[in-house]
Amino acid sequence: MKRILTTPRPDWREQAQSLGFHFHTIDGEAYWDESAYYAFGLRQIEDDIEQPTQELHDMSMALVDEVVGSEELLTRLAIPTDYWDWIAASWRRREPHLYGRMDLAYDGRGPAKLYELNYDTPTSLYEAAYFQWLWLEQAIARGTFGEGSDQYNRIQELLIETFATLSREKRIATPVHFAAVEDSVEDRGTVRYLRDCAEQAGVDTLELSIEGIGLSKEGWFTDGDDRVIKTLFKLYPLEWMFVEEYGPKLAASQVQLIEPAWKAILSNKGVLPLLWERHRDHPNLLEAQFEDAAAQTAELPAGWVRKPLFSREGANIELVSASGERLRSDGPYQDGPTIRQAHHPLPRFDGDDGAANYPLIGSWVVADQAAGMGIREDASPITQDTSRFVPHAIIED
Repeated sequence: MKRILTTPRPDWREQAQSLGFHFHTIDGEAYWDESAYYAFGLRQIEDDIEQPTQELHDMSMALVDEVVGSEELLTRLAIPTDYWDWIAASWRRREPHLYGRMDLAYDGRGPAKLYELNYDTPTSLYEAAYFQWLWLEQAIARGTFGEGSDQYNRIQELLIETFATLSREKRIATPVHFAAVEDSVEDRGTVRYLRDCAEQAGVDTLELSIEGIGLSKEGWFTDGDDRVIKTLFKLYPLEWMFVEEYGPKLAASQVQLIEPAWKAILSNKGVLPLLWERHRDHPNLLEAQFEDAAAQTAELPAGWVRKPLFSREGANIELVSASGERLRSDGPYQDGPTIRQAHHPLPRFDGDDGAANYPLIGSWVVADQAAGMGIREDASPITQDTSRFVPHAIIED
């Protein structure tokens, strides 16, 4: 694994704009950053990223089967009791899921370590699945890379294949409504990309905003034209839905969600200690434990990271390195229950100017298959929503 500086395409911004990748720059800073790329060997990808991703995913799915049947485990995950039966029924029906992303710390030498699962509302999808691939194709065409260069990336292919399978087997009702928060450019871009994948698979679709979803007097969720929403892809956290006005209506509405209700388990940081308890000393897991009320308020000792069960995008993370360095990120999740995870530092790759770059692997799963990879990079050891996306390539020496 190497970080290699390269010359950006002179027209990459124009290409991004023309393709609908409008969040390529955030707050004036490049989010898509092709001034460098990460190079991997094929064995690193297949043995250290793809195979562990598949194994961790399979372990996580087995965990769901256990959790839905255990009031004790649902309580430990702080999932509201009103939704236990709905979540369990969703799992028993094997309601289909589409995608997820697990975040891994990997330095090219030792085993990748699981930081967390993002299995309900993962983003950085379009740039990982499409724009990154376009970058590789153009680099090969320009002669920057040899013809044999490749990328760990079957994400788009598997997304289209999955939509086609769900439609052919009549496991989703159409049209499928796709919804995101109205004022989130990134979320709307992600949803439009997924909608395009569905349409390439021959699935009829409609788009609306989360704010535009209504409720009929019969208890059905409806769109702006009063059409009943039968299947809803929503880029909106399940735990937010649980505490909002329409939450209590979810079960009776019979709407089919993508991601389904049972993903409330795998999007919860509490799966990290549960996985550790069941697979102690697994090479791709970090020791993790739930924190009780007393531990939550105690000073975090060296060598640990504190994470809220429901945090996203690196918010409200507290980190104390083995040497005692303390870091903390802001966010809106400061009052909820937390877990503690052993600190395993991200690798550091310095730029020419000596500035630190900390890459985090986002390893994608589509349906139940390890599918590809994207890399987020930050100047801080904590990856957040403004961290840069840096492409990768498989290049053998």
